[in-house]
Amino acid sequence: MSLNNIFQYFIPKDKKFFPLFEQDGANLIKLAQKLVEAVNTDDLELRKSLFKDIEDLEHVGDEITHQIHLELSKNFITPFDREDIHHLASAIDDIADYIHGSASRMNLYNVTIITPPIKELADLILQGCQELDKAIRELRDLKNIRTIADSCVRINSIENQADFVFDTAVGQLFDYEKDAVNLIKYKEVLSALETATDMCEDAANVLESILVKHA
Repeated sequence: MSLNNIFQYFIPKDKKFFPLFEQDGANLIKLAQKLVEAVNTDDLELRKSLFKDIEDLEHVGDEITHQIHLELSKNFITPFDREDIHHLASAIDDIADYIHGSASRMNLYNVTIITPPIKELADLILQGCQELDKAIRELRDLKNIRTIADSCVRINSIENQADFVFDTAVGQLFDYEKDAVNLIKYKEVLSALETATDMCEDAANVLESILVKHA
């Protein structure tokens, strides 16, 4: 048994950070599900209502992030590196911010016609959030390291798919969209959606760092 493992043996089971991260992961899935629902409905009033739900859930995520940082300042012993806790909390918060940002742009810019690339990126965001939540729930005891690693690989693959969808969609905008204002609107929405998948990859990178340190 390594010295690190011996040390971990004597650390009490964490009753603060893991539950907070699990709440954060579950909240992300709710956010992504609301986004997918919003871009797949033609009912504009329902879409506005879902955008409001996304805003409310983003505030819930902010509160969880604040609580994690508060616990970090109060606790000397943490279940893994303080820096990794901070980075993971920040990455999850960034995902929520960009999901909310995507919804806000669609709402504020009056983007009423939802294109297939927007729907596809929303689906990829949901997949990324589901994989992230799955990995986060394995952090408690780190017994299923393979599950965490596999989810990280899938998140990286999802981000690559999102890059392709984004690049293709922007290329088509420049080729076929003759209204400059519309071009800017759609490019902004697509960019926010794609960045949300980048943030999923950032969170996966933090998880991989945790795995390396506890190998």
